[in-house]
Amino acid sequence: TVELNTITLSSAMSACEKGGEWEKTLQLFSIMVQSKIEPNLITFNAVVSSCAHMNQWQIALHVFSIMTQSGVEPNTIAFNALMSTCERSGEWEKVLQLF
Repeated sequence: TVELNTITLSSAMSACEKGGEWEKTLQLFSIMVQSKIEPNLITFNAVVSSCAHMNQWQIALHVFSIMTQSGVEPNTIAFNALMSTCERSGEWEKVLQLF
């Protein structure tokens, strides 16, 4: 049995993100939150990127908001993913609110 912790769940989310499985990424993120396992930068990057790759800009923006409210400082990966999905969706103005 694999122990559920930040590392194992973040790794699984990263794999789902690379496979284009944004819904599974969100399911794992939900399990993490319900289990009171603290997400880290890698976790949030995987979720934001996964949603962004599938043009789920609203969800990506929401997770980004959770990230900053949790005290996890976004990095270039999160910002670029969010900017790209908002731009592709014609919602580029949403990105301006981040700055």
